Parts: sequence; C-alpha cells; structure tokens
Amino acid sequence: QVQLVESGGGLVQAGGSLRLSCAASGRTFSSSSLGWFRQGPGKEREFVAAISSSTVSYYAPAVRGRFTISRDNAKSTVTLQMNSLKPEDTAVYYCAAVSGNRIFSDASRYDYWGQGTQVTVSS
Repeated sequence: QVQLVESGGGLVQAGGSLRLSCAASGRTFSSSSLGWFRQGPGKEREFVAAISSSTVSYYAPAVRGRFTISRDNAKSTVTLQMNSLKPEDTAVYYCAAVSGNRIFSDASRYDYWGQGTQVTVSS
C-alpha cells in the first residue's frame, strides 16, 4: 500500500513558478514509477509528467520545456517544478504511483493517487 500527499499548490501570476511536492509512504517507493496528472475546470484528467524508478522522465507536449519532474528516493518524494506558468495550467494536480520501472501517460495504469493540490494561474 502506498499513500501519496501533495503540497505546494497555490495562486500565481502568469509567467511565475510553483513547485509541487508529493510525499509517499510505503516501502516500495524506490521501485515505483511516479506521475503527475491534472484536471482543469470542466476538463478530463490529463497526463502532465512521469518518472520511472530509473529516473527516465516523460512529459506532455503542453508542458515540455517548462515543467521538470524529479524524485528523491531517500525522502520518498517526487517533485514537479513548474516554470513559465500559463492560465491554462490552472487545475488540480494529482500525484500517482505504479509499481515497476515503466512509465505511463494513461491514468488507468496507476494504482495509487493523492488527493490533489490546486494550482491557479492568473492572467
């Protein structure tokens, strides 16, 4: 069992930055792949970024070059650094985990989810 708790959301002006963190409990963190997803108002949940247990990362085209995903196995945390934020980045951001070294952009492949943290980007 893995529990995930996100933090770091908030209100920021367009062009600004935010850093989201996801703290995980459980002994399988280092052997798990982690992902970030988001759900904007009236939209479906969409993939943002993922990182494998071997630190291979993958990004959605909409955030590539602006967002960076990283992990710290010693602290059991995964971080999403978000720069050059746009109003369309406004959403609830969720952390997710799946056992193994493969990374997925399909939300249905992830077994564990956090409760989400709100990110609001004003224009």
